[in-house]
Amino acid sequence: MTITQQELESRLWAAANALRGPVDPADFKTYVFPMLFWKWISDTWVYEHDEALDEYGDDLDDEIEADFHRFEMPTGTLWSAVTGTVVNLGSEIAKTFQRIEKANPRSLAGVFGDASWGNKERIPESALLGLIKAFNQIRLDPSTVSHDLLGAGYEYLLKNFADESGKKAGEFFTPREVVNLLVGILQPEPGESVYDPTCGSGGMLVATINQLRESGKDHRALRVYGQEINLTTASIARMNLFLHEIEDFDIKRGDTLRAPAFKETSGAVRTFDAVIANPPFSLTNWGADRWAADPRAFCGVPPAKNGDFAFVQHMVSSMNPGTGRVGVVMPHGVLFRGGAEAKIRQRLIEKDLLEAVVGLPPNLFYSTSIPACLLIFRDQKPVDRGNHVLFIDGSARFDKGKNQNVMSEEDVNTLVEAYRTGNDPDGEGGANIRLVPFAEIEANGFDLNIGRYIKVAAEESADLGTALVAYADARQQRIVTETVMFERLAAAGIDLSMFEVPGE
Repeated sequence: MTITQQELESRLWAAANALRGPVDPADFKTYVFPMLFWKWISDTWVYEHDEALDEYGDDLDDEIEADFHRFEMPTGTLWSAVTGTVVNLGSEIAKTFQRIEKANPRSLAGVFGDASWGNKERIPESALLGLIKAFNQIRLDPSTVSHDLLGAGYEYLLKNFADESGKKAGEFFTPREVVNLLVGILQPEPGESVYDPTCGSGGMLVATINQLRESGKDHRALRVYGQEINLTTASIARMNLFLHEIEDFDIKRGDTLRAPAFKETSGAVRTFDAVIANPPFSLTNWGADRWAADPRAFCGVPPAKNGDFAFVQHMVSSMNPGTGRVGVVMPHGVLFRGGAEAKIRQRLIEKDLLEAVVGLPPNLFYSTSIPACLLIFRDQKPVDRGNHVLFIDGSARFDKGKNQNVMSEEDVNTLVEAYRTGNDPDGEGGANIRLVPFAEIEANGFDLNIGRYIKVAAEESADLGTALVAYADARQQRIVTETVMFERLAAAGIDLSMFEVPGE
């Protein structure tokens, strides 16, 4: 008997709430997703076993049965066999996960993450028993829950965990309307490769699959790749893709800027058709010391205290010749900041790689309230956009939410249509848009601030965000400059008591 989307979501959230109290809501995902995944592969294994038994009866042997199973479940690792354990339940679960991973080394190695299941301070057995009891109310085999339903349920949990986690959510969750906007702009096609160098929980990769599926195209022919620095989040991404019935994917854990995991035998970074990401904004300790001789720094080395253009250059370096395109979420500061970043920005424009700048509404993200933008790059731009940059101001396309603002499906579709056609599909007030020639951008000193090119931008929100970013940048620059000056004055033996202490 199948269940509805609402029933599934209700039961999944009840399972998560079983942890409330002893476990910090920001840590719910660390425990709920591995248990959900285990319940799914366990229930599915039993379902597949019953299918094999129905078909072969007494003739069924281990060799025949193996063909029915996607994952191997060693004896004693099924949900029903372990969850009835009376003593040291957490430790038994940890051992079970290790056995399942070892039995499926190519597909499931490390997939359950590194939660401290046996640590009763972190997750008391009462909370664990509550989680198990809640999951016992849900059968997760194909006869009850389809892949589409289960994938949607997983996304529902991710969204709810993000709401519970507040600013911490920015590390693993990008609002789905921003994801859908990026995917709609890049339009991945069957047979192509899609890569997210900061993949978080895998939402952008899943969205590319869903877009193909919804448009009736063969989503199984898409190849998806991702890298994620956080172990738990990388595990969540892999589970997410499995639950969405994705076969051809590769998620690697590691630091993309210091040690990119996808490389050719020559040592160069591997290239892909579509590169899509929401990297951490203005990362400070990103590894600048290694980039002086890095071929990815083809337009220059970004400042040591701001890795935005390191992510941009990594992604542009990862584009396939010809078909390659990049969509990346960035803070507005990348559009106008000076110094090394201004030089990198100028070179990217001079190489005619930047196709579009899309201004987003303010307060969409969990990690920051300042407005962000999308930068779209192409290895080969359409002829009519050569030596031009398309500016789209979408800052007014939102509805006010309780904690974050939200974009409707109509808002997303309007901006995608504006990008594809170069026209405002709604006419007056839809999405302000303008194709700007290289000469005008050059005359503006390669400043890409949207307000320079589209005067009717939603000034209040956009200008506030821009002003906040500019203030923060100027303040940081002043502190750095004053620190150097005070060090020199002190070295010269000058009394510093007459001066303010920098940074205060």
